[in-house]
Amino acid sequence: MSEESAKVRRALVGRVVSDKMQKTVTVLVERRVKHPLYGKIVTRSAKYHAHVEDGAATAGDLVEIEECRPISRTKTWTVTRVIEKARVI
Repeated sequence: MSEESAKVRRALVGRVVSDKMQKTVTVLVERRVKHPLYGKIVTRSAKYHAHVEDGAATAGDLVEIEECRPISRTKTWTVTRVIEKARVI
């Protein structure tokens, strides 16, 4: 019973592209896949809305997001940790 209740949650690493919403950031996750016919490596990307408490992640940060219960219509991910802060030039 305890093994079934501990669900494996997906975790992704991406870059924050927008932090203009309250308690929400937009994270761009890129992955490299091989084309099935031609064999060329192509970059696929997807944007996810992730929940973040007290503005821990800002635009440009590299973050890890984890799947969670639906918080709103588009938000089903939470920021678990900030891997790298954005460099300010």
